[in-house]
Amino acid sequence: MAAPTLQQPSFLLANLKADATTKPLLQRCQDLVKIIDDYPAKELHLIFPWLVESVFGSLDGIIAGWNLRLLHSRSNEYNIVMDFLNPSGPMMKLVYKLQAEEYKYEIPVNYLPGPVKACIQEGVLPDCPLFHNKLQFPLSGLLSLNLALNPFEFFMFNFAFCLITPKVSLPESGLSYSTDSAYFVLVDTYLKYFLPSEGSVPPSPFSDSRGSVTAPSPSVTFAGYGVHSPSLLKHHIFHQPSVNADPAAQEIWRSETLLQMFVEIWLHHYSLDMYQKLQSPQVKEPFTPTEEHVLVVRLLVKHLHAFSNSLKPEQLSSSPSAHSHTHTSPLEEFKRSASSHFSSNILQHKLFHKLYLFLQHCFSHWPLDASFRAVLETWLSYIQPWRYTGEKTNPQPDQNRTVPEKWESFVQENLLMYTKLFQVFLNRAVRTDLVNAKNALMVFRVAKVFAQPNLADMIQKGEQLFLEPEHVLHHRQPRGYLTPSQGGSYLSSRQKVVTDMVFRVKSHVYALEGQDCQYKQMFGTELRGAVMKLIQIIAQARQTAKRISDHSSEVAANTSFLSWFGLGSSDLNNTFSGAEPEESGECLKKTHEFLDRALENLCQIFKLTQGQLTQLISNLGSSQDDGNSKQLPDCIQGETGLILTDLGRRQIMNGLRRFDIQYQGDPELQPIRSYESALLVRLFYRISSLVNDKFGGHMNALCSRPDFLGRLGRRYLTDHDSSTKLKHSPLSRRGLERNRLPRLSLRPLASYRTMLLLLLLYVFGALMSFGPVSSTVVILAGGLLYGLVMTLFGDKLKTH
Repeated sequence: MAAPTLQQPSFLLANLKADATTKPLLQRCQDLVKIIDDYPAKELHLIFPWLVESVFGSLDGIIAGWNLRLLHSRSNEYNIVMDFLNPSGPMMKLVYKLQAEEYKYEIPVNYLPGPVKACIQEGVLPDCPLFHNKLQFPLSGLLSLNLALNPFEFFMFNFAFCLITPKVSLPESGLSYSTDSAYFVLVDTYLKYFLPSEGSVPPSPFSDSRGSVTAPSPSVTFAGYGVHSPSLLKHHIFHQPSVNADPAAQEIWRSETLLQMFVEIWLHHYSLDMYQKLQSPQVKEPFTPTEEHVLVVRLLVKHLHAFSNSLKPEQLSSSPSAHSHTHTSPLEEFKRSASSHFSSNILQHKLFHKLYLFLQHCFSHWPLDASFRAVLETWLSYIQPWRYTGEKTNPQPDQNRTVPEKWESFVQENLLMYTKLFQVFLNRAVRTDLVNAKNALMVFRVAKVFAQPNLADMIQKGEQLFLEPEHVLHHRQPRGYLTPSQGGSYLSSRQKVVTDMVFRVKSHVYALEGQDCQYKQMFGTELRGAVMKLIQIIAQARQTAKRISDHSSEVAANTSFLSWFGLGSSDLNNTFSGAEPEESGECLKKTHEFLDRALENLCQIFKLTQGQLTQLISNLGSSQDDGNSKQLPDCIQGETGLILTDLGRRQIMNGLRRFDIQYQGDPELQPIRSYESALLVRLFYRISSLVNDKFGGHMNALCSRPDFLGRLGRRYLTDHDSSTKLKHSPLSRRGLERNRLPRLSLRPLASYRTMLLLLLLYVFGALMSFGPVSSTVVILAGGLLYGLVMTLFGDKLKTH
């Protein structure tokens, strides 16, 4: 194909911007494919920043781009976008074409994650090599620092940042994120392409005559986190080395860049100092992740486990000296360094530290609802790398699946991921409504994971290593083992291994929690007490779920056609308050099952016998009979009324006890019930209001009399149950002393039950040859006679 006549770059960019508002997406992508193929890199260089922004949106969120997070496979544009952004598609071809010419693109430092931005602005070298030697200093000073990134870095930065950018141009209501969105699928595709478990990363189709591509050097090492570099802000021009000696080394620089970019942009929003400050409720959160963000992080964690575990056993166990003489690809070396059970450099330094603070923040600040499941599963995915080995083994029940011994070092080096986050989860669980099946499932999931055989023993061994006396470290050499000439004969190899593990466990804990951290043992007395408390709450929730289920079954069994007339149970307060609307039937059965299995797993983890469990449950604040559930929650008497205690709050949350909450307003103004006629309720209210306004004084005088007529008037004109209801409600003393004025109430006549009863009486009167007037007189006389009898003998009947 002949090359087209070159336009001025400004004309090309202007035409593309004009087409963006007039042409459909398919036509625009077809035009871009042709432009990328036909135009030289010099012309494409000027349109690249605009094209990236039009696809992923602007960094400030004003421009939405192609809305990859909202684009699902059901959309007509889905396949167009996926083909264009595929790792082997036109967009990546443009990236490689520009990469070969060593073009640079600027990103303001203000858009970097908080800790990275703070380091750069304070003149401290960031811990991630990705941001080294890339600073551009404008003439205006340090307030507008920029990073100069190569095309691949610039593309991946915008792609990763797209996840956390608040889209201010989109309405927040109605957003629907899921794991089948174009963005989620693209993340998965890029991970599998640039971090493959099998094979290698395809080389770039573009390179210069020397076969080199400008890229970050994979061999450059830095001093570590928080190392100050006084001369950092003195360099105005950075130099980025090129990979020109070994073309095979180009295989992994993109893989490293992708991994570093994802980890930094998605996870590095909290530092140790920032995390410690966040413990104060007065401190405003610097960054709040969304559920979609957490789901993508979980995808990254799962893929990194699969990638690092894909190294073959013979490659993993080969000695470094033998390995150096074999033709091992750079990608295999990368896997070796990332392998969790060989050398956890990548997972520890690039992922673990940042993921720990990320999860710690989510555990402490996430709402107490079912959306926490995304955070929970991300945590459980990280602490179970053995689930992503790709090994084809005979399927076994989860309870019998033993954790292989080779993962013991991973558990010990990631000790806080298991122990500290388990403690934080306990604090959440005791404040969660466990009658809800979704919340009960989360407790069951955690207990199930920690109940895996060998895992609790591995965690205990890790804690023992951390608690080793400090003098053990004084005999440790910085590197390797002691030779006999160095006095190595005085230490056995076993002691050396233990000493090395003690140092590694302690260093990881202190790096994450600080040198002055107060470590709480997972199997210590304090945490064991918290587990006992959770077991009691689980038992309470299980009891409540069963009672609600039984009550729902009884109500369903008693439902009949006459309930439409109000002859069934009309007490709206008979239902328990511990369950959500969907918590009925099958959901409650699931709740009971989840909680039962959670109790079994917790007993297995903390080695509780059935007798201890039975004794623990028997010591609950309330017994298991239904009569006790009708008691008031645990309260103390305050100056203005009853005040709930912590035990009382848990009793209400789990539905074990409740206040007998009744309507305390004007009974005539209660919401119209389903068993009442709305027209008659309103009509009788107007009639009774007129009568009460006109004769209210006379009724009040009548009911104030101490004789028989006064008692009879109070029988018909006052609410006898109001005082009783008020005693069961947590109102102030002023509310308890409130009295209702006598008045006429015709609202009972608007009930379908009353109307049906009157209809039956009139039918019976007709059968007895009574007319309507005669039947009415008989009914009124019967009502008056009933009132006389109850007035004379009501108190005696109550005592008996």
